Amino acid sequence: MNIRNFSIIAHIDHGKSTLADRLLEETQTIPIRLMKNQILDQMDLERERGITIKAKAVRMVYQGYVLNLIDTPGHVDFSYEVSRALAACEGVLLVVDASQGVEAQTLANAHLAQQAGLKIIPVINKVDLPQADVEGTITQIREVLKIDHPALKVSAKEGKGIREVLEAILQYVPAPNGNPQAPLAALIFDSIYDSYKGVVLYVKVIHGRMRQGQKLDMFSSGFSFQVEEAGYLTPAMKKSDGLSAGEVGYLVGGIKDVHKVRVGDTLMESSRPLTSALPGYREAKPVVFAGFFPMNPADYPALKTALEKLHLSDSSFYYQAESSQALGFGYRIGFLGLLHLEIVKERLEREFGLNLIATSPNVVYRVLTRGGAWLEVDNPAKFPHYGEIQEVQEPYVRVTIVLPVSYMNPVMNLLKERRAEHRRVEYLSNQRMIIEYNIPLAEIILDFYDKLKSVSKGYASFDYESEGLRAADLVRLEVLIHGEEVDALSLVVHRSRSMIRARALCEKLKELIPRQMFEVAIQGRIEGRIIARENLPAVRKDVLAKCYGGDITRKRKLLQKQKEGKRRLKSLGNVEIPQEAFLAVLKL
Repeated sequence: MNIRNFSIIAHIDHGKSTLADRLLEETQTIPIRLMKNQILDQMDLERERGITIKAKAVRMVYQGYVLNLIDTPGHVDFSYEVSRALAACEGVLLVVDASQGVEAQTLANAHLAQQAGLKIIPVINKVDLPQADVEGTITQIREVLKIDHPALKVSAKEGKGIREVLEAILQYVPAPNGNPQAPLAALIFDSIYDSYKGVVLYVKVIHGRMRQGQKLDMFSSGFSFQVEEAGYLTPAMKKSDGLSAGEVGYLVGGIKDVHKVRVGDTLMESSRPLTSALPGYREAKPVVFAGFFPMNPADYPALKTALEKLHLSDSSFYYQAESSQALGFGYRIGFLGLLHLEIVKERLEREFGLNLIATSPNVVYRVLTRGGAWLEVDNPAKFPHYGEIQEVQEPYVRVTIVLPVSYMNPVMNLLKERRAEHRRVEYLSNQRMIIEYNIPLAEIILDFYDKLKSVSKGYASFDYESEGLRAADLVRLEVLIHGEEVDALSLVVHRSRSMIRARALCEKLKELIPRQMFEVAIQGRIEGRIIARENLPAVRKDVLAKCYGGDITRKRKLLQKQKEGKRRLKSLGNVEIPQEAFLAVLKL
């Protein structure tokens, strides 16, 4: 079979998208006049940040062979996109930056490819840089990643070694071994929503043949539809007669309801059903939760529609409706990490024109009540009363950090501050090392990545994977403003850090809440005890301005009248909390 399906995997910023650009140029898939940098990164957000967010598929033709490339993201938050892309491939190009060497995400992606049993071809990129250490990188690939395949040396920016990469793909990546005569089995590895065509499915046909007019079923949901159009991605959609075993392409079936499609599902013919689904795909599990609320409550239906449409092109986030006393109606959304949260928020605001407030991100805790029931809590506002709690468990992750040896002390100090437990240390060379720690997920979701980059001057890279749940001494920190609890500002914190967090939060809120006509108390409370307090002084009108001299009793009478008014206001007054206050909690 003259087909090769391959993926490009790498750590973030190692030159995946640039290499994909050169392969498209070399195979003349896209005319030179239409070519631009990061051609596969269609989103403005991807181009601005220089990162790939969505896996992309494109079909190229070279020396009579059909090459299907699936370009994948490099950031740790998007490893679910990588696992999905790998399920549709037989081989991968593992790109390593010659000046940076093997990094944390290189390690994670290589393990994903090895577990999927794919052929791995190492490609050393940026060999033209003056600080490139090609021999050192080859040693790391061999010793750390345990890959013996000879590495290709390329400069994607200058177009050196691109032909050798294409020859290596033809030579080493195995051809798909599907049977065109067998019953149809196809994997949905992605989907997008088109306002004219409805849901467009990106599929890899494993066995059988798919053609127009065919009636298909989805294995897990049982949903049936008829094929209206099928074809290839070049990267624009190009209609064809159909797709055969081993081919990658798109499929339109007039599906208008976005809930009917599950990425990772198996497609089969209605007349020849399958007995089991295709393997190699795992569900994405959200680890970070935050509440999204529209700034204007009238935008709630628009937010609902926007989430449904966005969920189609990014099936990895989870959402459900919730309401808050302070913020009104909104959605609780589960993400794969903090960058994922940022990207989803920015896409909702840009692509759907919404103005949103996000509450402080948190993880899912398991709580054992005195009655012996286990509860899963993804929102601090739903944390049970402290008198009912017997035990609280929080998720832990195993963190792998690749860094220069000279930054070992500041990085280890940062980990110690975050309640991390040491696992192992391994030296890659005299200059570089890998350290592994177990750490509570709640400690890394907020600003850990930024802090790690600053203490290591940007040289450390990190990756994490789940390690299950452990018991911990956690409490709910409640914020009271003018005696009333504000649910959207509450947090779950470790008891040892509760005092520091409460003080910082009260000080920040004092800066952000506008002064009222009466004094306002801002308090932090855990288990019924107030542990931090700030007073927001009242705005005072100078009632003595009109008294020129005269008897002191007259002045006293005016001040007493003002005091009475303030007291009455204090008992009736309501404090409006500005949006910035909710955003400030995120930055603490």
